Amino acid sequence: MALPDSDGVVGDSLGLECDGVVVAQLAEVSGLSSDQDVIELKQNTADGKYVVTKLPGRPKAGEVTITRRVTGDGGLEGWLTDSGLGRRDAGFGRAASVAVLVYADGGVPVRRYTLVRALPKSLETVVLTSGDSSILVEKLVITYEDMEAG
Repeated sequence: MALPDSDGVVGDSLGLECDGVVVAQLAEVSGLSSDQDVIELKQNTADGKYVVTKLPGRPKAGEVTITRRVTGDGGLEGWLTDSGLGRRDAGFGRAASVAVLVYADGGVPVRRYTLVRALPKSLETVVLTSGDSSILVEKLVITYEDMEAG
């Protein structure tokens, strides 16, 4: 039996969303992963055989790095302020759910990665040298406890 033909999803652009605030035009998102420990249960069966069984363990926290060119809209720093991410007085308590969005051509969302109990870890603006013609870039590192893809 032949496998069905299927088109791979092409991500034309990326976005970030928290509490209805969306930052569009991300240059890169790296580190999206969901990982867990594996527990080995070693025991002897009733007939004396040695058996090793692998069981799912605790999920591991992750970190994602968001890279974006600085624009006139305030960039990631403005988004952090507007969304209240990580601020206790903003109604999020300790952390928030943040979504990384993948858009196809035409702005149609094709994939959503929800980062559960996310906190901003660091925000870095890449330093430029006088006379350099490079584009100013911001990098935001977000740590999260779990990831849901959908």
